[in-house]
Amino acid sequence: MDVLDATPLPTGRSETDTRRRIIQAAAGLLQRQEYESTSVKSIAGAAKASPGSVYHFFPGGKQQPAIEAMRHDAEDFSAMLTEGLASSADPAEAVAACALLPTESLKHSDWADGCPTAVTALETVGRVPGLQDAATETLTHRQNLVTTKVEAGGVATLAARSLAGTVVCLLEGAELLSRVTGDDTPLRDAAGHLAQLVRASPRV
Repeated sequence: MDVLDATPLPTGRSETDTRRRIIQAAAGLLQRQEYESTSVKSIAGAAKASPGSVYHFFPGGKQQPAIEAMRHDAEDFSAMLTEGLASSADPAEAVAACALLPTESLKHSDWADGCPTAVTALETVGRVPGLQDAATETLTHRQNLVTTKVEAGGVATLAARSLAGTVVCLLEGAELLSRVTGDDTPLRDAAGHLAQLVRASPRV
């Protein structure tokens, strides 16, 4: 554990800003490196805060800001997913759009700023229950958003739920492959196949 320093802790409005910076810093680090490689000291440095400030907001150490970082990522990704799903009345086109939305931000970050949820969850599964719970909550919410869209397009409820799970799996896998290869082709391929998959799903 990092040693607490004597830097004065933030107060008032700056306290809220500091807490937000810490969460955003943790999210950024989890995008670029493993959970085990992320320390309170590195989170504090990325947030331009002191380790004492991190412990002030998160007395349990790095697990707490990591959980909040997943929730922060969930909000950002959900907003992007909602944007994609709202882009067309046709569920097939809307789901395809969701695969294409991350491409520009991934390129801009040199393929570093992907979704931290799945990677962190896999690294910590069975060992850090709080992170596993946050990841489950995040991925389930994504599945719910897609379920609602394809169900509105006439797919039966149970089939829509199953289809949405497949969509989330393919989106996560395509993003991972694009990051590894430094190429958006997997995401573009996923967009085409997802559209076909949704169109082929039986309607009520």
